[in-house]
Amino acid sequence: MNRREFLTATALASLAGGCINPVSSHWRLWLSTSSIHFKRLPIEQACGRIATLGFDGVDIWSGHEGCPHLDDALNRLGPDGLKDLLTRLRLNWCSFSTYVGGYAKYAALLGGVGGGVAIQGSAGPCPPAELTSRMKTFFESLKPLADLAEQHRSWLAIENHGDALLDSLDSFRAFVDLNPFRRVGIALAPYHLQARGDSVPEAIRIAGGQLLFFYAWQKADGLAQLPGHGPADFKPWLRALRDIGYPRFVNPFMHGDVEPGQMAAALAQSRTYLKALV
Repeated sequence: MNRREFLTATALASLAGGCINPVSSHWRLWLSTSSIHFKRLPIEQACGRIATLGFDGVDIWSGHEGCPHLDDALNRLGPDGLKDLLTRLRLNWCSFSTYVGGYAKYAALLGGVGGGVAIQGSAGPCPPAELTSRMKTFFESLKPLADLAEQHRSWLAIENHGDALLDSLDSFRAFVDLNPFRRVGIALAPYHLQARGDSVPEAIRIAGGQLLFFYAWQKADGLAQLPGHGPADFKPWLRALRDIGYPRFVNPFMHGDVEPGQMAAALAQSRTYLKALV
């Protein structure tokens, strides 16, 4: 922690009415954030903003809500151009959010920049009595994508979502127990767990070594979805991540179209908040 970060952490502790009890002095917090937060900007400028804010990595989005970044990287930059951009900005890792288009469309690009995590959804909801059979069927359908992940030295993370196959704690357990693929795991979205009233730390511990991506995202409106803005205490979530030895990225996230300058300031506050907890 440099002097500025130390002073910021001290100020936050004072505002909280006492000293910060850190999650751990030994666990390394890696932070990324999503390019869709700057969807009004070209990919170079979006990634530049994220690097300037001090994030370690970037989660590049395909066409959800009109975000142009991943398709622009695919069609214009290519693997070498994207790799050069990330190297120049010292963003040392990336993930692709492929909710629009699907992982297969971008698998070669992800492999070409060195491999990483691609994120997409699961399947439609099912009655609890059918959970095991439906989860087995879902994994069978993932076989071609799991093969692509092996081929391109990448991982496929399935996000939990409301009204989806992967949504409840029981569905997390079924996923972990039945998953036959070493390069397939979970992208955990606390927002949707909170909407159900489920425990985020419990979900983290259930996912365990199959947790491949973590959205630092709380159920709230507007900027309050971000860490350090809304009411959620992220310390138990980070502690659970530490306890399972989570080695990947924590990704402050929100949905909504915010002007780039305001978005940058909000993300800077989120980064400071999370750093102060560790």
